[in-house]
Parts: sequence; structure tokens; C-alpha cells
Amino acid sequence: MDDSIPTGPSTPSTPVTFRPSRTVGTADPRLFGSFVEHLGRGVYGGLHEPGDASATPEGFRGDVLDLVRELGVTVVRYPGGNFVSGYDWRDGVGPVEDRPRRLDLAWKTVEPNAFGTDEFVAWCRRAGVEPMLALNLGLGGTRGALDLLEYANYPGGTTLSDARVANGAPEPHDVRLWCLGNEADGPWQLGHRSAAAYAEQAAVTAAAMRRFDPTLQLVLVGSSHERMPTFGSWEREVLTRTIDLVDYLSCHIYVYDQGDRARFLRSSDVLDRFLDDVAATIRHVRAATRSERDIRISLDEWNVWDYTSYDEIEPHRVFEEAPRILEQEYTLADAVVVGTLLQSILRHADVVAIAAMAQLVNVIGPIRAEPGRPAWRQTTFHPFAAVARSAGHTVLDVVADARGGAGGPGADATCVVTVAPDGGHALVHLANRSTTTAADVRVDLAALGAAGVDAAELLWAADPGATNTADAPDAVAPRTLDTRLDEGVLALRLPPVSWASVRCSTQVR
Repeated sequence: MDDSIPTGPSTPSTPVTFRPSRTVGTADPRLFGSFVEHLGRGVYGGLHEPGDASATPEGFRGDVLDLVRELGVTVVRYPGGNFVSGYDWRDGVGPVEDRPRRLDLAWKTVEPNAFGTDEFVAWCRRAGVEPMLALNLGLGGTRGALDLLEYANYPGGTTLSDARVANGAPEPHDVRLWCLGNEADGPWQLGHRSAAAYAEQAAVTAAAMRRFDPTLQLVLVGSSHERMPTFGSWEREVLTRTIDLVDYLSCHIYVYDQGDRARFLRSSDVLDRFLDDVAATIRHVRAATRSERDIRISLDEWNVWDYTSYDEIEPHRVFEEAPRILEQEYTLADAVVVGTLLQSILRHADVVAIAAMAQLVNVIGPIRAEPGRPAWRQTTFHPFAAVARSAGHTVLDVVADARGGAGGPGADATCVVTVAPDGGHALVHLANRSTTTAADVRVDLAALGAAGVDAAELLWAADPGATNTADAPDAVAPRTLDTRLDEGVLALRLPPVSWASVRCSTQVR
């Protein structure tokens, strides 16, 4: 297979010029978060593998930690996900040899509880990421949530905080971000309930948590996906009850190729509409309640996930420890979609403050790890790592100017531009969503004082279905992209089904 970049004329297409038009907002570093759940080999064999050659003294896989740092992850949500709705956090603290083995009914597995809250926070410190803890408001309740809060955040002198100290964590974990449950709108969820019932429990829990610390940041459960029959009405009801008690409203979305690759490559259009609708609902509730509270969106689960494959095997699953499930091998096409979903998140930086790619290792994650083999980067690792460099940047809205309407809604070429806080460089994130046609793209950066191209990388392969494996970990990896910069206008060509990031030195006027 010839993986050389096509250099000849593209299939006839209209060149597209993108011009920055206005400021969207600041890309909160928390937009580049991830998610770890006790599911499959996400924890055991992913984060935690004491027998691995790279293992730290705590038993964390060191090669995974290195890749997490390279990925640019800033915050990690834990321990679920569906798992948390049946989880008792007490099972995961104290001497490991004394911890109980439990059945996890969410994923039909056996949970050994060798990794729990203290291990997770220690792992976060090692990785340099912020912990985001989810509370069990499924089968659990307010009392359990308050006990975990006291255990994690109180300095000492009480039974629970002294237990943390005795368990090897003398300093408080000081967790600031807390999720008030998970996907309570879903019938698949342990403890599923109506919007009214969930809203009341969330309100009671949030009010009690704020008595402990009014500066905590709380995430309210929104819709599990954009196709939920209660989408919109759920958000309206739960937020109306809790708007002055919470800080964020969550939403989740997964996309996958249903056999129409061209449609799949436009999945970010679906996310654009979803985020617009959630933001509109927040504005409606603020107006209806006369609230002045700035509620923002936490997109704390998103990814490409072929979940139909799991639906086929789930009825036959038996209880076992750390089974191999949901270990999707991501393709180049998947990576391009991930890149465009990240573009959508940046385009909504004015309303989205937190986002968590689900998940991190092995289970639908950008990182894979096998026993006795070095961990490797999936294709989706590369666009995430590139866009994560925009953390803290100002996001610019761009408009497409092309004859015949090319570059408008639903167009093949997509582009987002961000500018560093000091104005010294801009990052240009681009994608070509066409399956057949190369895109000739111009990005007008003259107003930013673009002076040169520092780096330009392209993610592309001749086969859109190409993947990375343990034996060929760099089969799909960034390569140098040819660019021109003339009088502040960046020009480049994107092959079909490709992703690119360009760094330009600038002198913002």
C-alpha cells in the first residue's frame, strides 16, 4: 500500500479561504479532560499493573503515565460512568488485602477493589491532572456522598478524615470537581429515576455539600445522549430545581460509523447542534427562574464508540475480573472525526467549560496497553494531543469564503484558530471530511500578524481504515505537512479524510 501523500491535482474542488471573524472565548484547560471507569481493562491492566516492567512503586503503569502526559490531559473523571451508580467508595480504601471483592452489576464483572479513591488521587498527582470525582446517586445517596467528601477533603480530626490519614494520605485530597451522579435519565442505570426524583436528590445533596464547602464545583446530570426521548425536558426540569446550587450541566455523546463513512465524517455537525440546544435550554431556565448564575456545560463523556458491537455480546457476559471488552481499534477515519469533535468543542468555548474524552486506556481510549508490551498511541491520540496545545488560548470564530457556497455548513473542510495568551503564536486545526476530494485551503491570518510557520503536521493514510497496533504502533502517525505563508495567508492542501495542525508565529495587533 502506497502511503505517500498525493501531490498531483486534486479532484476538482473550490478552494476555501477561512478568515477569523470574532472571538468565541477562552479554551478552558479543562476542555482537554478524560474519563476512567472501572470497566474492562481501563483500570486493571490500564492505569494499574504492578507487575509491569514500567510500574511505579504504587503499581501504576509508567509507560501509560508517560503517554497521558504527552496526550495533554488536564482533568480525569472517575470512577464512572455506569459503574459509580452501584459503587460503595468504602470498598476501595484501606489496606488492599482487606478490601472486599464485589459484583459490579453495571458491566457484569468482578471488582477486586485493589484501586480506589486514594490510588486514583495518587495517580492524578503522578500524571499531573486534576481529579474529578463522581458520586453514587444511583443506589447510593446523600449520606454516602457527604462521607466521601469528608474523607477526601477534610484535613483531619474526624473519624473519616483520620481514616484517610491512616490509609497513607496525610494531606487532604482537595477535590474541587464533583459529579452529582451519572446518566440518571437512562433506564440502563442502576437507580434510574424520573427527572423530578433525581432533581430533588441532587438538590438535597448539593445543598448539603455546600454547607461543607461553598466553593465546591458541582456537575448536574443532563442527558445521556442527544437522542434520549427526554432530552430538553430533562434539562429544563432538573436545572429549574437546582440552578442556584450547581455550576455545570453535563451532557454525553458518542458517535460511530453506521456504514455511511461520508455521514460519519460529519458527526461534529451533530455535536454542534447538541451543544447549541443544551446552551439554549440553560438560557431558557436562567430566564424563567430569573437566576443570574452562570451555568456552563460539562461534556464529560464524548468519543467515537461502536457500541453496537457491545450490544451484541453483552447478554452473554458472565462475571469475571477485568475482561477484555470495548477495546476498540481506532482507524484514521475515527481520528479525523475525533479531531472535528474537538473543533466543535472549541467553537463552543463560550458555553462549554469541561469536556472528558471517554475513556483513557484500553476501553475506547486513545492509549492501549498489553501485558509485557510497551503501551502505544491509538490513531485518536494524535488529534487530541494537537488540540490540547490550545489550552488557555483565545478561540477565534472563522468564516469560510468560497465561491459556490463551499466552506459553509456541512462543507468538507473545517477549521478552528486559537491564539496563545501572549499573542506570540496561533494554532490552526483543520480537517478534510471528504472521502474522495482533496481540499485546497487558505487561512487568512494577516490580522494576527502571522510571520512564519513553526510546525505543520498531517495525520493521513492511504487507507482510511488504517489502525495502530502493538506490532505497528506508528502505522498512522503525524507527518510533516507542506504549507506556504504569503502576506499572512496560510495555504495548504489536505488529502481526503485527513487532519492537520499548524503552528504559526504571530504578532497580534
